[in-house]
Amino acid sequence: MKEYWDSRYISEGRIWGEIPSKTAEYALSLFQKFNIKKILVHGAGYGRNTKLFSRNGFDVVGIEISDTAINIAKVHDPLTKFYNASIFDMHLKEILFDAIYCYNTLHLFPKQERQKMLRICYDQLKENGFVFFVVMSESDFSYGKGKKTEKNTYESKTGRPIHYFLETDLIKHFKAFSTIEIGVFEEKESHGEQGPHIHNLRYIFAEKII
Repeated sequence: MKEYWDSRYISEGRIWGEIPSKTAEYALSLFQKFNIKKILVHGAGYGRNTKLFSRNGFDVVGIEISDTAINIAKVHDPLTKFYNASIFDMHLKEILFDAIYCYNTLHLFPKQERQKMLRICYDQLKENGFVFFVVMSESDFSYGKGKKTEKNTYESKTGRPIHYFLETDLIKHFKAFSTIEIGVFEEKESHGEQGPHIHNLRYIFAEKII
């Protein structure tokens, strides 16, 4: 996976532009409402979403596997502390967070690794901490394209399988959390060979159960 993302960032640079995801803007409003201060961002990329949080006064830590993306992020968002590491290697056990924001990363892993990732996230949160996760939904235009690797999981690009989440599936993944809100976003993008397109994304905002 590291090779795939390094290759993309080398060839495409700031793939999704400078503007943060609409989901990050919505997460920001929830984090402010729940008086959250310290945020961990898994799959931080080149910092387009971390910058939104750090510039609004949050203490932000970002984890990203691609060193190419990290090099861009450190310039793009100097207020965030970035770690160039895999989610599975960088547990940060000595630091606990009020919330975790994760955009379009969980769906990149097979079932066992998704479950492992969520266990790691649970351990990284303070008591009654929050998660805001964004994933690809089964209503996205790319659903069903490419080689099927697991149930509702397709590899439309070599080295990048995507798991498409039904609402019930997403809730089941977060059974160690109490779901506060779940919904769908339409995200406009324009990059690569696809040009302008819209992704149908599913999100969940939930609280850690003790």
